Amino acid sequence: MACLRVQPHGGGGTATVFRLHKQLTTIGAGPDNDIVLSDPLLPDTQAYIQHEPDGLYLYATEGAVELLVNGRRRHRHRLADGDTIRMGATELLFSLTEPPPPAPPERRESLAVPSLRRLYELSERLLGSYELDEILDNLLDTVIEITRADKGFLVLLEDEQPRVRVARNMRRETLGDPSDHLSDSIVAKVLATGRPIIVSDALHDQEFQNAQSVLRLKLSSVMCVPLLERGHAFGAIYVGNDSVRDLFVQQDLEVLTVLAAQASLLLRNALLVRSLRLESQQLSAELARLRAGAIVGSCPAMQEVLRKVHKVAGTDVSVLITGETGTGKELIAREIHARSPRARGPFVAINCGAIPEPLLESELFGHVRGAFTGAVASKPGRFQAASGGTILLDEIGEMPPALQVKLLRVLQEHVVVRVGDNRPEPVDIRVLAATHRDLLQEIRAGRFREDLYYRLNVVQIHLPPLRERGDDILLLAKYLVRRFSTEMGLPHKNLSPQAAAAIRRAPWPGNVRQLENHIKKALVLSEGALLTPEDLGLAEEQAPRILPLAEARERFQRNYIQEVLALNQGNRTKTARDLGVDPRTIFRYLEKEDPHEEDL
Repeated sequence: MACLRVQPHGGGGTATVFRLHKQLTTIGAGPDNDIVLSDPLLPDTQAYIQHEPDGLYLYATEGAVELLVNGRRRHRHRLADGDTIRMGATELLFSLTEPPPPAPPERRESLAVPSLRRLYELSERLLGSYELDEILDNLLDTVIEITRADKGFLVLLEDEQPRVRVARNMRRETLGDPSDHLSDSIVAKVLATGRPIIVSDALHDQEFQNAQSVLRLKLSSVMCVPLLERGHAFGAIYVGNDSVRDLFVQQDLEVLTVLAAQASLLLRNALLVRSLRLESQQLSAELARLRAGAIVGSCPAMQEVLRKVHKVAGTDVSVLITGETGTGKELIAREIHARSPRARGPFVAINCGAIPEPLLESELFGHVRGAFTGAVASKPGRFQAASGGTILLDEIGEMPPALQVKLLRVLQEHVVVRVGDNRPEPVDIRVLAATHRDLLQEIRAGRFREDLYYRLNVVQIHLPPLRERGDDILLLAKYLVRRFSTEMGLPHKNLSPQAAAAIRRAPWPGNVRQLENHIKKALVLSEGALLTPEDLGLAEEQAPRILPLAEARERFQRNYIQEVLALNQGNRTKTARDLGVDPRTIFRYLEKEDPHEEDL
């Protein structure tokens, strides 16, 4: 059977024999060809061989490089036994019969096994190290040793520009200016194409012999292979020999390509770890700048909260802390206490909504023996326990009206009277109050005393809900991941990009408390190094639907018109005048139905 014997274009290595049994056989550098040639000089499809009635014909494809048959340029040629074909740097021999088995390999080819053994040893040694500089040095020293190169360079893309990170010689010495030793044109082509290049004799190579760097450096033999991640080059390994006696051959390129594949994994891991460490350091620095105790916040609203905390902490004025459930009102109260002159005294917190009304007065002010059934001994209340420090009355809006009167007296006279007693006891305390209710609305409804409100609300600090804190939520989430990992003795993990996006999109009706619970659950149940949306319990269907910009604008305008219309008691003409639009615009928006009204 007719066949082609392909000699690797470097001049060494084992020839490969291809039987020409198909009606049409394609030849080129592309992976879809019947005969794939590892030659960077060739296009994806260089030529094809076709069976015709009078024999086998060789055709050059459109855009092919120069095709030589027996030393003469050809575009179409009827093949004869013994024809020598040259395309690019690759030589092929046509034969009407299969050649005998190849001779035993030369000694140089036997170096493949020890080279792969050295590669395995390198991987074992470096897999336990994430120090980037150590990995780069050891990797390049091993490459130079395996390939018997005079020098080697490891190039990484930084900001889309190639930068030589390590330059070493065979004596494991660091070289000086890398531009004095390697060809920029060869490195540029490898990074652009993602394919390895071997130039056995650079000064006589058809493609690179006129390159300025090749002429200036008088290069003899060069190999350059890409470092790939998902098919994209992020760097390259480059080795060179100055001696014509040690020109690189195809087998050297194959070994170096295998080494580069393993090196890509090692380097990506090292670069990822370095990136995570840098991110951790930046996060620590950012937290140190933005933290106040256990409070983390960088958005303008939280910075205003921290500014007020700093202002009121040094005084004894009463502070009313408002905000939705789970926003961290008690943390703010503790921070005020910690920064105050009373910091050495006790901090006592009591939830006015969690204690039954008959017991709340005794819990606050204490009782004497026999004051009620079960009062077998006198007991001080929380106000006495907080003397010399600070007391937080959490959920003050839940306090019964009868107790509000007694609390007002405590605030005015700084004395308490125990249940069942009539002797006032002086107390030296600072009172902080917190609530998620709108106390002004409670006053209008007759459920909260106005005079008590103004006694408590000397300064008001309002905590914004988590959904209004912008990128604070990611900063807080990363802080909580680190904190809970340490507290629970679990491996330190990070948020995946998908998890970060899901956290940013979620509405968090339970605010910080809800975020804490999701992160604790994820840390306990996750198995990977990165927390995913599934680990956090934030499935994609739970995330708000992202609307096209035009649709989102339309919805906002409709809602805003309805709000202004409500302020104008339904007067459409006045609404149009306030909004600076034609009244017909108002009618158009009001008559148009929102196709996603059910989603709201």
